Amino acid sequence: MDAFLANRRDVDLSLEERALLETAIAEVREIESRQVIVPPRTTVEISTLLIEGLVSRFIDDRHGLRQLVAIHVPGEFVDLHAYPMRELDHGIGALTAARVAIVPHEALRRILDPRPELARKLWFSTLLDAALHRAWLFRVGRLDAVGRVAHFLSEMNLRLQAIGLSDGTRFALPLTQADIAEICGLTTVHTNRALRQLREAGLCEVHAPTVELLDPTGLAQRGNFNSHYLYLDTEALTAKGSGSTS
Repeated sequence: MDAFLANRRDVDLSLEERALLETAIAEVREIESRQVIVPPRTTVEISTLLIEGLVSRFIDDRHGLRQLVAIHVPGEFVDLHAYPMRELDHGIGALTAARVAIVPHEALRRILDPRPELARKLWFSTLLDAALHRAWLFRVGRLDAVGRVAHFLSEMNLRLQAIGLSDGTRFALPLTQADIAEICGLTTVHTNRALRQLREAGLCEVHAPTVELLDPTGLAQRGNFNSHYLYLDTEALTAKGSGSTS
């Protein structure tokens, strides 16, 4: 729970609020890599907080081809929007082995109804998801293959840095090139080519599972990346590492 909304602007959780959220957790589950956690079009009465690992939201077409529409890192609610919406229009699956905390909606209702400020902070979390979706739409709609990959790696660097899993230039990203292709709307061949071009340009190197940003500012420029949509406390992150927050 310590990583939830860590280093985000104007949404610091108090110790009491963190304790309340922890009391709402019904159980912790271990999830195997590539396991579907919630199938599409499922009515749910729980929300899932990611503790360890990487989890995706996905949509499959009628031929079974998958588009990843979101990636979640530790400390994020994967499906908090299911609390008011009840039914998910997409699936949720583990990209790696993961640990998740299960929070029943009834428990959320019990702690949120008398505490509008805590409810606002959880609302902020769902709005942050929406901001990420808009950035992903921009990435796929307006950038070339190299730019899409550069944008994605720049984003992941800062999201992981916010929770202490990147030093600003190096982080673990246990995804396959096929995963990155599905995230960026590319073929695996185009993804491989884009990663090679970024390496040859001296911007980053990817040796799975490690990503090293050789030039974070240059990588952000190549990906037309602006971190404003992540709502990060940039002063705190600057003190922790040298990642670009342009």
